[in-house]
This record gives sequence, C-alpha cells and structure tokens, in this order.
Amino acid sequence: MEKEVISDSVIRRLPRYYRYLSELEYRGIERTSSAVLSEKLGLTASQIRQDLNCFGGFGHQGYGYNVAGLKKQLAKILGLDKCNPLIIVGAGHLGGAIAEGISFSSYGFYLVGIFDISPEICGTVLGGLTVQSMSGLPEFCNTIKPKTAVLCIPKESAQAVAEQLVDLGICGFWNFSHCDLDVDRSVIQVENVHLGDSLMTLSYKLHKDE
Repeated sequence: MEKEVISDSVIRRLPRYYRYLSELEYRGIERTSSAVLSEKLGLTASQIRQDLNCFGGFGHQGYGYNVAGLKKQLAKILGLDKCNPLIIVGAGHLGGAIAEGISFSSYGFYLVGIFDISPEICGTVLGGLTVQSMSGLPEFCNTIKPKTAVLCIPKESAQAVAEQLVDLGICGFWNFSHCDLDVDRSVIQVENVHLGDSLMTLSYKLHKDE
C-alpha cells in the first residue's frame, strides 16, 4: 500500500503545535483540546483535528488531548527523537550566530563540524567546535558522514558547494544562501530560509490597510 502523502502546509503547522504543547507542559497543564489550541494558534479546531488525524487518532471524545502524550507523538513524527549529524558551511556573521545560538539537539540534530574558506576564520571556535577549512571537507564527510548541511554562504557559490556536498553524502540542506538550489528534490530535502521574504511579508501586513 502506498504511503499517504502529507501536504507541506500540514507539515509546516506541526512545529507550531509542538511549540505550544511545550508551553502547556511547562505550565503543568495535562490536557488540552482542539478548541483551546485554535484560540492560541489562530486556526480552526476542525483544521487542527484534520492535521493531527493525518498521523493517527491522538485525542479522545470528551477528553481532548493529553499534552505530554501528544507532544511526544509530534516529537516522533518530526524526528526530534533522532540525532542527525549536521555541519555548517560558512562561518561568517550568520553562520556564527547559528552555531552559537541554536540548540540543535532540541530539533533532532547535533552539530559536528563548521567550515569556511577564510584563513582568518578557520581555527577560531564557534559553538564549541573549531572552524575547519573547506579543503578538509571531503575527508571529514567520508569519515563522520554528516547528512545535513546549513548553508550560510554567498548565493554565487551556493550551487557548486551544494553539488559537492551531495556528492559527499549530504541529503538535506537548511539553506540561507538566497539561492534556489538545483538538486534532485526526490532524494535531497531543502528548506530555504529567506529572511528578506519574511520582512517583506511583515511590511505588507503593516501597510495593506493604508
């Protein structure tokens, strides 16, 4: 039997559910409902139930959802119970901020290497790791076998670096390079992060009623 295809819009709502459930658990709340979730998240209760039903029945009529139980199920669905080795390519301001500021272990990853082409940056320490030269990337990947790369490099070099990384076994990119990577999306996963797009969306929302 073919595996059900879950829409991208549903998948993108799951982290929001997980994040709010984490808040509820922190506050000691043991159960919630789709109605309560809808008020907090700005979605309809029906939409929330439909999203969760894509992965199985987690709630009970008249009871709602057990917060800790649903959070655990969503963590499993999102792969947060795994620890996938990840590297950062580009250790400038953005790459450095990501290395220092993100707790990758909370999101199903662990940082195993940071790489850059600049002699001034190589040898410095970020996120507890020494920044290595890009020249050592092939040997590192062949030995450690990371599966995910964070790209914090100029868009002009992103495609060539991505192709090199795919050849070295990388199968997922968190891409900050402002370049739409031309890779085989049937086997390579890409999550593009365009900070400018988000800022322009905010600008639209602020000015749409003027």
